[in-house]
Amino acid sequence: MNNVHINSLEDITNILQTPQAITLATQTREERYNCIRATLVAVKYCTLKKKEKGIVKVFLSTVTGYSAQQLKRLILRWRRHGLKYVKRAPTGAAKRTYEAKDIALLIKTDILHKTPNGRSVQETLKREYVTFGHTEYETIAGISVSHLYNIRNTNQQYRTSEAIKYSKTNPTTVAIGERTKPMPYGKPGSIRVDSVHQGDKDKVKGVYHINLVDEVTQWEIVVCVEGISEQFLAPALEEALTFFPFVLINFHSDNGSEYINGVVADLLEKGRIHQTKSRSRRTNDNALVESKNGSVIRKHMGRNHIPTQYAPRINTYYQDYFNDYINYHRISAYATDYVDKRGKIRKKYETFQIPYERFKSLPDATQYLKPDIAFAELDEVAYAQSDNEYAKQMTKARAKLEKSLLK
Repeated sequence: MNNVHINSLEDITNILQTPQAITLATQTREERYNCIRATLVAVKYCTLKKKEKGIVKVFLSTVTGYSAQQLKRLILRWRRHGLKYVKRAPTGAAKRTYEAKDIALLIKTDILHKTPNGRSVQETLKREYVTFGHTEYETIAGISVSHLYNIRNTNQQYRTSEAIKYSKTNPTTVAIGERTKPMPYGKPGSIRVDSVHQGDKDKVKGVYHINLVDEVTQWEIVVCVEGISEQFLAPALEEALTFFPFVLINFHSDNGSEYINGVVADLLEKGRIHQTKSRSRRTNDNALVESKNGSVIRKHMGRNHIPTQYAPRINTYYQDYFNDYINYHRISAYATDYVDKRGKIRKKYETFQIPYERFKSLPDATQYLKPDIAFAELDEVAYAQSDNEYAKQMTKARAKLEKSLLK
């Protein structure tokens, strides 16, 4: 602005009416700051009316190229402290926090655990470093959930890896089981159960997975059967109930005939276990186990048809590897109820734990154990291997199982 001399608001008005008077605009940040400061002082900006200030801002925007928002910030700075030009200190390139080796550990964990939600992976990485002392996880264990998803979505190393990126029930009049929602009152032993069918092929049924989940601890037992008739289901349920380390007090299912029948009722009565069933039009009564059907069973076993003759092999895999993995090495999310502004009960998930550690964290948890079980022996199972070490071992066993299913 070498040819422009501002002494008053009238000079600015004349220049704006004849913009050709401006033959040279400011170029550097120092020149822009000097121009703004000189102009504001010359026109006595603080004494101007609102409309007159607007004219000054239009002029300054024209000669400096700054936006209205940036000019507003600079004028405010001038009024408070004076607009002084300070040369910016040079900055180097941002330091990369997570190197390729750290991303590789994240990829490894995601593959082993079938890419669970970010918070669960975050807890698993922490356990690898803190609980199991694997020092190579020290850096990646501090990753935030949001940045974990950033890496999943944008990191080239991750995107080229092998990391893996869900009829209305008919009413029944059978007088077996109480139609109510069970209330565990913070005590383990209230089991939710559901069946997961492995698909049909050429009108031939596939295997069935029976999923049993404790409502409080989310301790989960899965068994595989050839069918859901009494012939297969009764012995499978009797065996599954023995795998829980705590005393069972309630057995809850939907209204399917595979569970609401005399055989299952007699089995539960023998164990002094109260039987309940879901209410009509109450879809949340059995929501916990239904969510586990998708996030656990479907994720690990897929949806493809598996012939019924392979049920014993799958059941052996469940007992040898999968059930221990779910309960001792897989992170689960636990809801906390709160009342919102409208008085409605909502849930938020802030607690992420292994089901075994959730069970141990209950007040006086020892009182719930079965008579022949102690935490000392359960600890040996829980901490014999880290989460990733066990998942790796389980993955090999699953690959062997899948190979045998193709024969």
